Amino acid sequence: MRSFLLIVWLITFAFGSCTATPTSNAAPVDHSAWDKLLKKHVNDKGFVNYTAFKKDYEELKKYLDMLSASAPNDKWSKEEQLTYWINAYNAFTIQLILDNYPGIGSIKDIGSKIKIPFVNTPWDVKFIKIGGQKMDLNNIEHGIIRKKFDEPRIHFALVCAAKSCPPLRNEAYVADRLNAQLDEQARDFINDKTKNNVTKDKATLSKIMSWYGGDFTKQMPIVDWVNKYSSVKITKNTNIDYMDYNWELNGK
Repeated sequence: MRSFLLIVWLITFAFGSCTATPTSNAAPVDHSAWDKLLKKHVNDKGFVNYTAFKKDYEELKKYLDMLSASAPNDKWSKEEQLTYWINAYNAFTIQLILDNYPGIGSIKDIGSKIKIPFVNTPWDVKFIKIGGQKMDLNNIEHGIIRKKFDEPRIHFALVCAAKSCPPLRNEAYVADRLNAQLDEQARDFINDKTKNNVTKDKATLSKIMSWYGGDFTKQMPIVDWVNKYSSVKITKNTNIDYMDYNWELNGK
């Protein structure tokens, strides 16, 4: 655990200090094409039909190409910018899986079997191009989203294609409903007993709440985050532990 937390800190430091945010003169993006694909290939539990999704690869690529040519700029609202980056992260993650599917049981199967942070993990593959810059998933999450937006709820929305991740929402995030969508994601995630098992006496939480604990506690204690969304309330005396993480692919 300590080694993983050190890696998270190193990623945050590395990408938070050197990643420039790509910009363009584009108008805010219409995410309806992504919305259509999600409704078609993702169920209400967040499980993805990758076999069927792969048949719509060209439609996905058209959406990704639009994202590549339409990086946010300062004329966009904060909600429009954050919506763009969340959808981009999730859509490019789907592309990464489809580019290696079938034949993998986990996103961690992609690339070398020996994973060196910042070098050859799936999150370090620079297959993304936005605003003329080559990027990887770590650049988007740590260098842009976590650096620019003080919004811990993104950890309930960004999806790593694993069963212990938050579910992939089967609709696109949109700026005018972003706050409500993030609250709903948080509520669904916290109350999903396969990801967080909360009782009055003990709360066994997702390791996401530990790995990114600093993002959450900048706003309020973990206990308060749980109580904000959980149907079962806990106290500061409740024993908190963390679940093992299941990296198995979130396919159906």
